[in-house]
Amino acid sequence: MSSQVASHRVGKKLVDVIFGASGACNKAIKEHGAAKVTNATVGSIIDEDGKLACLPTMEKAFRGLDIADIAAYAPPAGLPAYLDSVINLTFADNKPEGYLAACSTAGGTGAIHMAIMNYSEIGDQVLTSDWFWGTYNVLCQEEARTLATYPLFDEHQNYNVKALEEKTAELLGKQDSLLLIINTPAHNPTGYSLTDEEWTKVLDICRSWASKGKKINLLVDIAYIDYAGEKNQTRRFMKQFGNLPDNIFVMFAFSMSKGYTMYGQRTGALIGLSSNEEIIEEFKNVTKYTGRATWSNVSRGAQTLLTTIQQDSELLAKFEGERDALYGIIRDRAAIFMNEAKECGLNALPYKAGFFISVPTSDSSAVCEKLHDDLIFAVPLKMGVRIAVCSVPKVKMYGMAAKVLKAVQAVEG
Repeated sequence: MSSQVASHRVGKKLVDVIFGASGACNKAIKEHGAAKVTNATVGSIIDEDGKLACLPTMEKAFRGLDIADIAAYAPPAGLPAYLDSVINLTFADNKPEGYLAACSTAGGTGAIHMAIMNYSEIGDQVLTSDWFWGTYNVLCQEEARTLATYPLFDEHQNYNVKALEEKTAELLGKQDSLLLIINTPAHNPTGYSLTDEEWTKVLDICRSWASKGKKINLLVDIAYIDYAGEKNQTRRFMKQFGNLPDNIFVMFAFSMSKGYTMYGQRTGALIGLSSNEEIIEEFKNVTKYTGRATWSNVSRGAQTLLTTIQQDSELLAKFEGERDALYGIIRDRAAIFMNEAKECGLNALPYKAGFFISVPTSDSSAVCEKLHDDLIFAVPLKMGVRIAVCSVPKVKMYGMAAKVLKAVQAVEG
């Protein structure tokens, strides 16, 4: 085959099962009509009328921005007011002890890119759970790393701290440092959230290796945190990150995509936390460098929008009320599915909050194909089927669990 790309880029091809499943769904909608088709592929909030949900206060504030705040460049690191607001939003009333800084990124994906680029070694393995957002793997490969995993759940479907401990030991037996990515609360794709007690055990593992001279870099992906419950309750675990050893560096991947229903504006941030001020200064320098070399700067309009809402108490209260209402809709949809799954005996993974529910199966592609018989479209993952409760109206949630079970049984026997 003829090729003109550089040798290390030969064969690079993105196969995105999410957009592939969505494409098959759209084809079915054209053939059968939207009312008959259940689209459980979309990772965006679809309202009860089948339309993309956008928060009204966000839309009004965004349309009311001065054109200069939309058209002008933002600084490479981000607008200072935006960065301050992002730090406050990330922690709410649970800000841990330590030095903090933030850098604007192109969405939550950009924050993860920054963390991998700057806080893992070329050729090393980055660690996350075996149920994970597939783009983690793409980002690692793009940046000359590989993704290693540990089982997220044990045989009783509890968080598998032992597996994390064993895999960490294996990797740090070969590496001097480790980047650990934990997506919580409201994990994509299972909807699981670590408890405060589970976080204590995770940090005990980190401290143990830090005491042996290893560098531990922890990235907490909080993309779905605004749909995980009451804001301070869901952030209570963050207090535990205060006063950690210097060689444990904690980062948070913040995204405006879900919490502000601004998916296409691609605006987020990477927040760094350390007990050592020099490490935070280093973080500010290296992330600014990476941002400039990757996207130069990100949407000024979205950054200004966030600070506009955050600095107006009346606007903020209205905005948060609208978002809580969306959270309530998603929570109700998930409850329908999980209650019916329990009733019919479908093995759905432990769900606490968020956009997705997952069902383990040995052949997810075949199960998803079988679901097409009922005009249900979901996403096949390596270990099971992902159902986007964020995109399925309540009326279509009823009976879905039984149909998923039927498809699983037809495939697995």
